[in-house]
Amino acid sequence: MTRERENQAFIDGQNLFLGTTKADNPWEVDLARLRIYLKDKYSVAYAYYFLGYRLPEKEDMYTAIQKAGYILRFREHHNTMIGRKKGNVDTDIVFHIMRNMYLGAVVHTDMDKVILVSGDGDYSRMVKFLIQEQRFAILLVPGRSNMSSLYKQIPDIYRDFLDRPDIKKKIAHKNAGSP
Repeated sequence: MTRERENQAFIDGQNLFLGTTKADNPWEVDLARLRIYLKDKYSVAYAYYFLGYRLPEKEDMYTAIQKAGYILRFREHHNTMIGRKKGNVDTDIVFHIMRNMYLGAVVHTDMDKVILVSGDGDYSRMVKFLIQEQRFAILLVPGRSNMSSLYKQIPDIYRDFLDRPDIKKKIAHKNAGSP
């Protein structure tokens, strides 16, 4: 029996947060609404949300992210880095995407296409490779102002902006003064 291939989303949590809350016109993403948008628009079966170091005082936030339908992934750090931990999750995201493609059903399901939420140019080589392999759906950049210039080289059909008014209306917190 062949398993159905499903789309998977990979979210750079820090890039999403900073790209929206620190934008020229700051706004806040409602993660539950974003998860519904990813499912409805891109048929996302699994959405991975990557964060830096796990902090005990943030457990309520982690629980809320999981309740919104995300699988949390934290950056691994060595004990000697306590107090100097950096939230850079780029290599973790690339690793998980490649691992899920390679292992397929062993991980969850056979991954069809990747949806990446980030504007960080560190993913550009992987994005270009996935486009070439016909395994990439879309790059969802939190805002035009935080998209790496490296993504200007990829065709427009492979990128979109979460701060576009029609998308923002679907995913922004209702009580945050957004449309």
